[in-house]
Amino acid sequence: MQEIQESDRKKKGDTEDWTCRTHGKSTITFCQIKIVYMGWCEAREQEVLQDRVYTPVFLALRGSCLYRFPSPPVTTWDWTRAEKTFSICEIMCKVLKDSDLLDRRKHCFTMQSECGEDLYFSVELESDLAQWERAFQTATFLEVERIQCKTYACVLESHLMGLTIDFSTGFICYDAATKAVLWRYKFSQLKGSSDDGKSKIKFLFQNPDTKQIEAKELEFSNLFAVLHCIHSFFAAKVACLDPLFLGNKAAASTAASSASTSKAKHVA
Repeated sequence: MQEIQESDRKKKGDTEDWTCRTHGKSTITFCQIKIVYMGWCEAREQEVLQDRVYTPVFLALRGSCLYRFPSPPVTTWDWTRAEKTFSICEIMCKVLKDSDLLDRRKHCFTMQSECGEDLYFSVELESDLAQWERAFQTATFLEVERIQCKTYACVLESHLMGLTIDFSTGFICYDAATKAVLWRYKFSQLKGSSDDGKSKIKFLFQNPDTKQIEAKELEFSNLFAVLHCIHSFFAAKVACLDPLFLGNKAAASTAASSASTSKAKHVA
């Protein structure tokens, strides 16, 4: 049975390092899970009968998930006891303009979960809001870069299909039973899309040869998760074209790698 000793509390952008001891023998194992963001904000309660309109919450972007805690996680066990956990690729984050604010509080953002639930948050300073936005963009990019593709079950004319969103190749729709590919398009060929807010998405792709628009309609049981995932992959594609974003990402990765190497030498 492994006993995991957690290092000191991590700050934003750090990488977690744990020393694992097995059967009394010291075995150094570095489990690196990137923490892109940790910080306090206030969540606006959805129930109008609540005594308090806003409640302090602690948010963390760690690995593939967004965590919501009532207080900061201190131990490894704390990470398993979050109030809510969301897959980063399947949530949508939006920084609000003044015209979109629900009250006098400024510096607010919303998140829509994979189930379509709308969550409203407020931070104290404009710099806090900018930091959150950058962190969420970074976490999304890192997760898309890690998984590379995501497949969702769907239905086309009563037939069970699969839609794969692939970071390298784009969209691939195939028969779930035979695995035969029905159609495939690049991200650049998607010229528009619409949904019914319940289960159906209509994609408008441009045929590379005829230049004609081809409509493809699929039905999903998890509509919002699919929509948000597509948005995440497109956002990651755009980030790849941003020299400033890539420069900051490279610098952060180098710093994290150097820190991990330094800690490994120290432990050894």
